[in-house]
Amino acid sequence: MACMKLGSKSDAFQKQGQAWFCTTGLPSDIVVEVGEMSFHLHKFPLLSRSGVMERLIAEALEEGDEKCVINLPDIPGGAKTFELVAKFCYGVKLELTSSNVVYLRCAAEHLEMTEDYGEGNLIMQTETFFNQVVLRNWKDSLKALQTCDDILPYAEELNITKRCIESLATKACTDPNLFGWPIMERGPMQSPGGSVLWNGISTGARPKNSSSDWWYEDVSTLSLPLYKRLISIMESRGIREEIIAGSLAFYAKKYLPGLNRRQGASESSSRVVPAALAPPSEEEQKTLLEEIDRLLPMQKGLVPTKFLFGLLRTALILKASPSCLSKLEKRIGMQLDQATLEDLLMPNFSYSMETLYNVDCVQRILGHFLSMDQIAGGASPCSVDDGQLIGSPSLTPITMVAKLIDGYLAEVAPDVNLKLPKFQALAAAVPDYARPLDDGLYRAIDIYLKSHPWLAESDREQLCRLMDCQKLSLEACTHAAQNERLPLRIIVQVLFFEQLQLRTSIAGCFLVSDNLEGSRQLRSGFAGSTEGGWATAVRENQVLKVGMDNMRMRVSELEKECSDMRQEIEKLGRTKGSSAWGNVSKKFGFKLKSQMCSAEEGSVSNQNNGSAKSEKAKDRQGKHKKNLSSDG
Repeated sequence: MACMKLGSKSDAFQKQGQAWFCTTGLPSDIVVEVGEMSFHLHKFPLLSRSGVMERLIAEALEEGDEKCVINLPDIPGGAKTFELVAKFCYGVKLELTSSNVVYLRCAAEHLEMTEDYGEGNLIMQTETFFNQVVLRNWKDSLKALQTCDDILPYAEELNITKRCIESLATKACTDPNLFGWPIMERGPMQSPGGSVLWNGISTGARPKNSSSDWWYEDVSTLSLPLYKRLISIMESRGIREEIIAGSLAFYAKKYLPGLNRRQGASESSSRVVPAALAPPSEEEQKTLLEEIDRLLPMQKGLVPTKFLFGLLRTALILKASPSCLSKLEKRIGMQLDQATLEDLLMPNFSYSMETLYNVDCVQRILGHFLSMDQIAGGASPCSVDDGQLIGSPSLTPITMVAKLIDGYLAEVAPDVNLKLPKFQALAAAVPDYARPLDDGLYRAIDIYLKSHPWLAESDREQLCRLMDCQKLSLEACTHAAQNERLPLRIIVQVLFFEQLQLRTSIAGCFLVSDNLEGSRQLRSGFAGSTEGGWATAVRENQVLKVGMDNMRMRVSELEKECSDMRQEIEKLGRTKGSSAWGNVSKKFGFKLKSQMCSAEEGSVSNQNNGSAKSEKAKDRQGKHKKNLSSDG
């Protein structure tokens, strides 16, 4: 730390309890009281350096006091600073540092220690040291600014605070490697190769290469009012928003303990040093959080989503203002596609404790995301083909959010206090086009039905209408067809669409087989058949046959299940004396189900017969070729 010594006399001051005595051989003729400390001094050294002391001593003498007593209750820096001022007046060696120069400069101004009361007086000495030494060094500027907190009105009046902040802002906006500023190091010094010259003296070592965040830890030692002013000046100097946001996140993590509770080991920062003072109170933390929210630029991606969720969770605990909570929810909504399921699982801190997790907050965040997605032009229809989402690349974030919400629904579904309308509202908020498959939604619905067995049949059907049975995978259809928790109507729909999906796949396989045979004949007509090509075709045909056989077996199993279910329903109908399948099918909305099944069975049998005939023809053709080869 830079320093300068003033004066040449030896220290002649001695402290006894709450009093200072000047041992110069002459008895003291004046007592200066500063707070609880008394200074027994002599008049001439004080009045010869200070205009205020000259007037106060003259007033005391006019009153005829035998012992001149002067009270200085408002001197900046208190008794400790006046001790240094008194020593300066007596010509004692005084060491100026970045820690005491602000106190001495303000005290000298308060006592009017100008050049009119002696050349090289304290105002001139401290001002020169402040401008030529302190403001040119990062560490000294930072230390001087920290001391301004104690005497802020005096420092503001002399523009000391403003000059320190501007000095720090200028240096933070500039690469320190260009000038070799001796900033506070967070790591060990490197080897002496290529050492830096500082004031013409080789340090023997060089600082490590600093990135744009080298000043984060240093400025985090400032109080919130001074830190806010520094950030504002930096923004006016054009420093990038992501750098400002990074500093705000660093400052918040240091003084808001709640942000680090759910932080992983990989994210724990060794750079965050606990504050030297006592931890801030809840009210101070609340004020800090609201100020961080006001200073943080409203832009996507400046800070990690996990950090924003940490701010929101802490704001809910500290009961921050509604405007602060709303802004944090909007910030998260802007980048919800970058969140994880763990981030969404925020406990409910309300007094009612209606639900275990704060579902309402997640729904509001989702609403902000969807509104931003519509503004960005991402909300456009798309189609699903073989489980792949077809549409513009802008749909990728909303697809990720849909998957995230489905996972969240599955996590909150076991909560017995979660009401059906709230679950339905969150599930229905996700647009249909955002879900390529409804497997995740089906899983969440199944968990909710399992955890709420008391739901009426109408409520179960209403809940299951949230999912589209046509968008379930084969595995989900198989599970749903055997799920006793689902309403009967939904099971029938699942079975129907599963059969339809399988028959469509079989028809596609037949079409591919026909195209392959046609392409082979075309190739053979132009280029003739070769042994290698024929062998490849045979292998392809065998693979197709195996796949078709598996599908036929699955279809037959599903048909048997459907037939058994129909027979059971008919039995129930006969016991009640009503027309069984017609009424049930009419009730379920599948009036043409049996006709479609019989028609499809006929088409499959025709295809099977056609396939058998073609296989027999191929066998005869193979035998004929074999006979020809043997005759040859």
